[in-house]
Amino acid sequence: MNRFQDNDIISLLAAPPRYELGESTGPDLRLGDALDADALGGLTLGYGTAAGDPQLRAAIAAAHDVDADDVVVTAGGMHALFLLAFVLCERGDEAVIASPCFPLAGNALAAVGAAIGVLRLSFDDGYRLDPRELGALLSPRTRLVSLASPQNPSGVAISPSALSEMVKLMAEICPDAWLVIDETYREAAYGDNPVTATALALGGKVVAVASLSKCHGAPGLRIGWAITRDAALRRELIVAKVNTIISCPRVEEALALRLLTQCAPVLAERRVLLGDGVQRTAAWVAANADHVAWVRPDAGALCCIRLRHGAFDDDAVNRFHEAAAANGARVARGAWFGDEARVFRLGFGRLSMAGLDAALAALTDALTKTATAARRSRCAGAL
Repeated sequence: MNRFQDNDIISLLAAPPRYELGESTGPDLRLGDALDADALGGLTLGYGTAAGDPQLRAAIAAAHDVDADDVVVTAGGMHALFLLAFVLCERGDEAVIASPCFPLAGNALAAVGAAIGVLRLSFDDGYRLDPRELGALLSPRTRLVSLASPQNPSGVAISPSALSEMVKLMAEICPDAWLVIDETYREAAYGDNPVTATALALGGKVVAVASLSKCHGAPGLRIGWAITRDAALRRELIVAKVNTIISCPRVEEALALRLLTQCAPVLAERRVLLGDGVQRTAAWVAANADHVAWVRPDAGALCCIRLRHGAFDDDAVNRFHEAAAANGARVARGAWFGDEARVFRLGFGRLSMAGLDAALAALTDALTKTATAARRSRCAGAL
């Protein structure tokens, strides 16, 4: 009877450990940061509009250089991904998704009965997507291609040239298919690094999805969006939204509008934090190079770390996670995202810099103890 696959990532919504490195967000904003008491005091608590508050849609549209009517506000980015899977894929229709990925994105396609082709991305290739490999998975029956840029869990962005080539391939092989790009981490640049442009300019069959959860630090608002210039698809999304949640809460939409109208200082502060976080993570990887390697991310508060084969056998991988937990630190296992077991996602944006240093020290201790025990075991076995 289960339509959705269970996943251990649910543990990230439980009580956090002392050092939460499994999350991919920055620090959470406080209600006061987005609160306009005078405006909220006069807000009526009726239903919101089906497409979303017009002012909120206009603010989202302005940040993407589209019209407000191109925007559908959803209950977080995941709601947008589910609605797109629901309206675009009949049972048995073909869909393609890149893996590793946020597991719920794949679960949405599976829940609607899509036949899923998986584009495998690897640590050894830096999680870089090859459009030719995507093309090999496409057919005239493909209805949807679901990608994220920057990707979750790696933080690696898909280059504009690769995206452009994919759009051309889809136009040739499956012209009726839609390219859905989850851009949730797009604005989470490091320091003064430029923010990559949205993929919407690539063509009318591209749909962009994002939310306030990651870059803006407001996952508790549960506000996201889907942007499409296609009026028929937009209408289907609105009808599907009405039949799932009717409308988003007006209070949350009002808070989201307030946040978006003053987001420049919020994003600037977070980009400094993320820049510091990625630099400290890079230094930690270098200091522990005998035990780990990483793929440096392009944006976002997350990256993929891999335990080295020479230092950790399969049993030692599990013991590392146990040792990290004993030290109060938690990372997100790569297997949750469809990656190899010795990879884990490390989030470096949620903690203070002092907290991140302490958390990385806890991981260093877990690495050293586990690798030492594994080496002793190998030596004993060789006698």
